[in-house]
Amino acid sequence: MSYSITVRLEVPAGGKAVSQLTHAVESAGGVVTALDVTTAGHETLRIDVTCAARDTDHAQAIVDKLDAVEGVVIHKVSDRTFLMHLGGKIEMRSKVPLRNRDELSMAYTPGVARVSMAIARNPEDARRLTIKRNTVAVVTDGSAVLGLGNIGPAAALPVMEGKAALFKRFADIDAWPICLDTQDVDEIVRTVQVIAPGFGGINLEDISAPRCFEVERRLRELLDIPVFHDDQHGTAICVLAALTNALRVVGKELGEVRIALAGAGAAGTAVLRLLLAAGARNVVVCDYLGAVHGGRDDLDDSLRWIAEHTNAEGYAGDLRGAIKGADVFVGVSAPGILTGDDIATMADGAVVFALANPEPEVSPDDAREHAAVVATGRSDYPNQINNVLAFPGVFRGLLDAQASVVSQEMLLAAARALASVVTDEELGPNYIIPSVFHADVSTAVAAAVRESAGGRARTGMTEA
Repeated sequence: MSYSITVRLEVPAGGKAVSQLTHAVESAGGVVTALDVTTAGHETLRIDVTCAARDTDHAQAIVDKLDAVEGVVIHKVSDRTFLMHLGGKIEMRSKVPLRNRDELSMAYTPGVARVSMAIARNPEDARRLTIKRNTVAVVTDGSAVLGLGNIGPAAALPVMEGKAALFKRFADIDAWPICLDTQDVDEIVRTVQVIAPGFGGINLEDISAPRCFEVERRLRELLDIPVFHDDQHGTAICVLAALTNALRVVGKELGEVRIALAGAGAAGTAVLRLLLAAGARNVVVCDYLGAVHGGRDDLDDSLRWIAEHTNAEGYAGDLRGAIKGADVFVGVSAPGILTGDDIATMADGAVVFALANPEPEVSPDDAREHAAVVATGRSDYPNQINNVLAFPGVFRGLLDAQASVVSQEMLLAAARALASVVTDEELGPNYIIPSVFHADVSTAVAAAVRESAGGRARTGMTEA
């Protein structure tokens, strides 16, 4: 549907042109999803034909087929995805009426001065009397946007707007995109630090590794509000929740399985840390050079930590060797690096999470021929692992608890809560993780985080 188009055209009121429109789209391999007559006359009809295409070239081929129908005149072709983004996807609205002078004097001057002075006397009242209690900054430098790479802050803005819309839709949180025109760690940290008083939490987004680790660490030290890097911790929560249920399906325990993890960047490192915290013991991590082990001479601080906490046997081969006999494969890396034949070398009852998006590490169809459970990041296959399952509920819980930090205990609690949304009756190879539209997802995660934060959030306990 991301390549859905609407073609506004005119056809003769009589004859066969109208009936030929659907046939023309289908003959081009498209799918008609709506056909609306917008203007009717004795001589002509104006019709909007909405149809789904595979990509932009296919969309143009559909338009050409429609244009070839006798009597058809094409007036306009609209890409529905671009139309949805026209003028942006979010807006600010007032929550209070401003109908007369009395209401204006309370919402603004002079009445607002009383509220400002109350906060000056007791800064903690900002959480009670301002938007701070329900507002998150979605901060990016545009250096690692989706699967698109370093495309800059302006090009990142539509993604950050979408993130803000998801916050509102799934947790009723007011979020705002902050796209920074710098990729300097010091500048990012300082900028976020000075705007932080207006927010109840910071969601770091699409900042490339390894800079993202330092940005998050330093901001957590500086700020008294929670800082959460969704590419790391949101991914980790969802992976742990899905793996918890996948292992229930195949009858294995996390502490006993052998896991091969592809990807040692922000997401892979966070997934690893949370899996280890949850009880995983036997993990081999691979990056583009192969297995991470203590004998490599290219280890930075992050890779050195991985080498010290994984791969106890010192395996030094490639990913294909690492997955032989493995019970679990988790990929947060690159498309097409494995084949179905590689998955066939895994242990019986294998679990495969191929999460590179939009193209997974291995074809889901090929993986399903050999693995017992397969999950991807895509919406057109079962078991979609999507961060929207985690971050709205996590921040809802953090804001409700007026938390100042994000602890590893909170992340584990969020993962357990997300996994528990899938009941024993529902659990199966094609349903290990709930839909993002499941009514209980955000509330369950929020409740778990809120409970976990209750005795810890204001004490500066250990961070994730």
